[in-house]
Amino acid sequence: MNSDQKPDMVTIVIQHDIRTGSQSDYEQWLKRILPIAAEAPGHRGVNVIKPPAGTNRYTVTIRFETLEYAEQWLASPARRDLIREAAPLMEQQEKVDTITGLEFWFTPPAGQPQKRAKPWKQFLLTLSVIYPLTLVLPWLLGPVFGAVPVLQHQLISKLIAAAIIVGLMTYVIMPRYTRLAQKWLFN
Repeated sequence: MNSDQKPDMVTIVIQHDIRTGSQSDYEQWLKRILPIAAEAPGHRGVNVIKPPAGTNRYTVTIRFETLEYAEQWLASPARRDLIREAAPLMEQQEKVDTITGLEFWFTPPAGQPQKRAKPWKQFLLTLSVIYPLTLVLPWLLGPVFGAVPVLQHQLISKLIAAAIIVGLMTYVIMPRYTRLAQKWLFN
């Protein structure tokens, strides 16, 4: 990515391997840090994935508006102090990855080896969703566009269709679709 370009959304993926018997203390610690993170500038949401059976790895994903906001949170004194406090609960130092753009759709689920999906598989999976959406959605929206004169302008109708497709891809379809296809995707 060119240094002048700024990603629209950044996700920090943090993995903590917790010492056996320390899970309860760690979860109490999480209850304190999550509201503090939520107050950070540019914060857009958080998700905690508890360890699959037989493991002690918690995965925390935090979304921010920009890379700058994400970096500010990671370097903040409040976070540094809280991580120092949680260090005795962890088997090793935390692992932190910063993911920008569409890459987040193709992150292996917790408990799987952290390898990247092959680009050609990412391409095929994304195409298999976008192609049908670009065929069906404009057709479904056609009556709405026809009924409202301002929406008949091609630039406006295409913008609306594209915004709906991107929203569906980001928040509805791809998180579920990549989970469904994970065996193929990460093999």
